[in-house]
Amino acid sequence: MCSVGRRWGRRQRVLLWGVLLAAWEAAWGQLRYSVPEEMPKGSFVGDVTKDLGLQIPSLSDRGVRVVTEGTRQHFALHGKTGHLVTAERIDREQLCRLVEKCVLRCELIVEAEMKFYGIEVEITDINDNAPSFREAEKDLRLSETTAPGSRFPLAEAHDPDSGRNSLQSYELSSDEHFSLAVQTGPGGDQRPELVLAKVLDREEAAFHELVLRASDGGEPSRTGTARIRVTVLDANDNAPVFSQAEYTVRVPEDVPVGSTLVTVTATDADEGPNGHVKYSFHKISDRASELLYLDSETGEITVKYDLDFEEFSSYELEVQARDGGELSDTAKVVITVTDVNDNVPKISVRSALNEISEDAPSGTVVALLHVQDRDSGANGEVRCSIDGAVPFHLEKSLEGYYRVVTARELDREQEWEYNVTVRAADGGRPSLQSSRVLCLRVLDVNDNAPVFLQERYSARLRENNVAGALVLRVRATDSDWGENARVRYRLGEGGVRGSALSSYVSVQAETGALYALRSFDYEQVREVGLWVWAEDGGSPALSSNVSVRLVIVDENDNAPQVLYPPAAAAAAASGSGWAGVELAARSSEAGALVAKVVAVDADAGQNAWLSYELAKATEPGLFRVGLHSGEVRTARSPLARDAARQSLVVLVKDHGRPALSATATLSVVLADSVAELLAELGSAARAEAEAGAAEAGGSLTRWLVLAVAAVSCLFVAFLLLLLALRLRRWRRSQQQLLAAASGALRGVPATHFVGIDGVRAFLHSYSHDVSLTADSRKSHLRFSTDSCCHTLPARPPPDEPAPLLGDQEPSCAPQADPAPLPVDVISPLTAELSA
Repeated sequence: MCSVGRRWGRRQRVLLWGVLLAAWEAAWGQLRYSVPEEMPKGSFVGDVTKDLGLQIPSLSDRGVRVVTEGTRQHFALHGKTGHLVTAERIDREQLCRLVEKCVLRCELIVEAEMKFYGIEVEITDINDNAPSFREAEKDLRLSETTAPGSRFPLAEAHDPDSGRNSLQSYELSSDEHFSLAVQTGPGGDQRPELVLAKVLDREEAAFHELVLRASDGGEPSRTGTARIRVTVLDANDNAPVFSQAEYTVRVPEDVPVGSTLVTVTATDADEGPNGHVKYSFHKISDRASELLYLDSETGEITVKYDLDFEEFSSYELEVQARDGGELSDTAKVVITVTDVNDNVPKISVRSALNEISEDAPSGTVVALLHVQDRDSGANGEVRCSIDGAVPFHLEKSLEGYYRVVTARELDREQEWEYNVTVRAADGGRPSLQSSRVLCLRVLDVNDNAPVFLQERYSARLRENNVAGALVLRVRATDSDWGENARVRYRLGEGGVRGSALSSYVSVQAETGALYALRSFDYEQVREVGLWVWAEDGGSPALSSNVSVRLVIVDENDNAPQVLYPPAAAAAAASGSGWAGVELAARSSEAGALVAKVVAVDADAGQNAWLSYELAKATEPGLFRVGLHSGEVRTARSPLARDAARQSLVVLVKDHGRPALSATATLSVVLADSVAELLAELGSAARAEAEAGAAEAGGSLTRWLVLAVAAVSCLFVAFLLLLLALRLRRWRRSQQQLLAAASGALRGVPATHFVGIDGVRAFLHSYSHDVSLTADSRKSHLRFSTDSCCHTLPARPPPDEPAPLLGDQEPSCAPQADPAPLPVDVISPLTAELSA
């Protein structure tokens, strides 16, 4: 228990020294720690967060991690404390076999800052291995004639520990015939030898049992033993002798398996079995024994597996030659392995970005690379480069570390993704090389405003368009990506004829389609100029604008308007045409100007081109009209037989499709003097007056007929209403009589009641004749008289009840027709009838 306590105390002192050393090294960017081997997983190595000034809460956010070269991770970073701890149990003897000072290197990567810190951890040795012999038992055959003082090499013990924990001494069990001698080799190793102290006698003792003990210097000390059995033989005069005390050979590491590296030769002067020599390894390491094979008969040393210079660059071993009489000799063999360029450079990505913003400044670190070549010399010298013309270059930092940085600002619109190929080539011949591809995507920044496909837009729209008609589409593209490239459109501020522009046109925000919101009139608006803005969805948003010119195209929607001759009042009222009076001399020649028709068209272009033609004339061949001038000229000289008053209808027509037209009426009077003109105009006035009177008389007759028809209709309607009321009253009185005297009416003939015949008589009694004349001032209304049998008897006064049954028939004497009544008695009579 005391020894265990001392061992752990020693570990604590080592840790303390390691912490002090790390604090001193942190200022220089290189951390060094020390930890004993065989510590359990998770053991404390060093406080890297404190030594580097890192904040513990931000470790995970900043991507801090520990990377160890090789496939095995020996150390890790504790996520909560920030301490460097062991990731596994570390065996110094396994990691550093022949190295006196075992140092493991790792790197602390800070991905957020693209920084790294080198960490060296020295693995200190503890006495965890005891000395051991390759052969636990050894047989030694000696002749009884062997002279005292003769030395026989013994197998050496091996202790993988280092320093005081390694092999320190040998001890031999007591025997009067033998003693132990320890020689120090060139490398400081101890070589035990068995010394014959006394002459052997086979008859006295044929066998000798010895124990060789090897001890290390650890606390507590560990030991290992080997048994030696010495057999005493008959006389053997000569021992084998090697041709060389030391064999040295240099072989390349790519020597084929099975090749002979070196052949050792020993000779023995004896004959027979005592002169037959066999070879064996006397001293060899474990790794060398795995790789090398010694032929016991020929002494050839061949290679069983591939050599690796990077693993072991040399092997030292001893070969023993033994004859049949157990006499032997040893020789040293040194095999030096030379390097061959058989390892390609290895590129390890310690940290790399997958995405980078296009506005990242020049010199931004995008990746940390570690390049290593296990070869040595020129074969291990590595040169790194980047393939292609990409905006990146390499910067070397520490030994074997490179940083990939941007050489300039990036532009996602030119290249949105980069495949950066980093190539590493060594200095061997031929050169070996390897490459690593870094995929880097460029993130978009809203640095491009929308761009319209045209510098300006124009469109032609026919007037009288349908509201909502598509005018044109504007289109803008944005070189950015995603939301930054989403373009929306809007109208700029403006107005048309005092109204807001938005009441005339609109633009669809997503597609850029421009629509007309109302019907345009070319005569009012001939051109609309506006601005359309395109704005992206970035933050802040970028925008641009473009001018749009909307030209209204005329349509033939306006007929020609005649300015001369002016419209007459009567013609304007009736809508029949145009009127005017012109004077033409009867003595005028052909081609004389009579009048000129002047007309305009509100349309434009071809729709406003007017042509004139004579549509109608009293004398067709007398006048002609200029096709484009509208001038009315005589086609020939007027004749005596030509009417004095000529009527001309001039048709004014435009050239639209379809063509629209208007007419102008000219009255031309053929006269040689003003007096003739006035006389002609007077006769025309009288004729018009008579025609007007006749027309007025006919109009009055029409109105009288219409009045009589209206009165008749009203009277018939009145009679029908009166009949309906009388029938209703009669039915009600009949129901009352039947209800009051149902018994008294039995046996009375049905013909004594007023029925259909009475109604007919009533209607006939009110029939009348009306006589109206159009040109007489007297009209008659005559009531027709008929038999009194067709009239209803007069109703008795209310105080005298009428008998239900009549005793005598009324007289049917004819009466004279009354005199016709004048018209002025119709109204009082009608009023009396209504009452």
